[in-house]
Amino acid sequence: MTKKKWRLIVEHVPAGGAWNMAVDEYLFRSLTDEPVTTVRFYRWERPTASLGFGQTTAKVVDLEFCRRSGVDVVRRPTGGKLVLHDREVTYAVVSSDAETFTTTLGGSYQWISQGLVKGLEAFGLKPVLAGETPRDYVKGTMPCFSQPARNEIELNGRKIIGSAQKRIGNRFLQHGSIPLAGDEDLLREVSLWKGDPSKILMTSLSEALGRPVAFAEAVDRFIKGFASFGGIVFEPFAFGKEEREAIEDLCRRKYSTDAWTIDGREFDFSTIRSRPTASGSLLFSKPGAKLERAKENGSKGT
Repeated sequence: MTKKKWRLIVEHVPAGGAWNMAVDEYLFRSLTDEPVTTVRFYRWERPTASLGFGQTTAKVVDLEFCRRSGVDVVRRPTGGKLVLHDREVTYAVVSSDAETFTTTLGGSYQWISQGLVKGLEAFGLKPVLAGETPRDYVKGTMPCFSQPARNEIELNGRKIIGSAQKRIGNRFLQHGSIPLAGDEDLLREVSLWKGDPSKILMTSLSEALGRPVAFAEAVDRFIKGFASFGGIVFEPFAFGKEEREAIEDLCRRKYSTDAWTIDGREFDFSTIRSRPTASGSLLFSKPGAKLERAKENGSKGT
């Protein structure tokens, strides 16, 4: 059986939140009908609160606390709930390979979760996929890591990975947070949700293993997990000069603005000139394409 080749990006140097989101969206909008898959692992240069695409800022994040405390704030291109990114591995899977991931959001979400499970199992852990999503989690303003939801990965009843996906047709971006160490206290300060602290059912790799876990060690396990689960051969990938310029443009004109981050106003991609990429032309707009609102944790919306 011929193994599939996927592109691999591992960014050991932490970057700002706006740049991280711009890279993920650039990869997504670079997809064509050709079945290409890129897996990216990255870090954050300072604690960052990320909002889901459809969330109302004033209902979920304490902007004043974030400004006083040096916590960055970004809005994701995907949906879902508030996430605090800090001491973690963040992964992104960007693909147009319907043969591997199926043509549905739920099917691709489950496939990726199973690959991540293999990575956790390489640590000697015994994670499982969660069942139905709790109703109060779906309708409330709880942070992402409050409770495991359908097809989320949990460990002893606590969420250890939180993810969100966006797709147009067979092209999708899914990214997620894998905490290396927990910071529930900072999460409670950042979030405007002030419910029962015992309902934040999250854990981290260091808590589960009883020892510190480095970024590089965790990434190595997850690369091997995807490779073994999917029969994948990874090939290192780096952006060229024109691609980095396009990402910088997207970072500056969308993800670094209050119009997008705070107000959640849609961005007009026709204002950015497409640049060629290794996989085809950069897709900044596709008239008539049906956009499925991003979905997190197996829920039906944000």
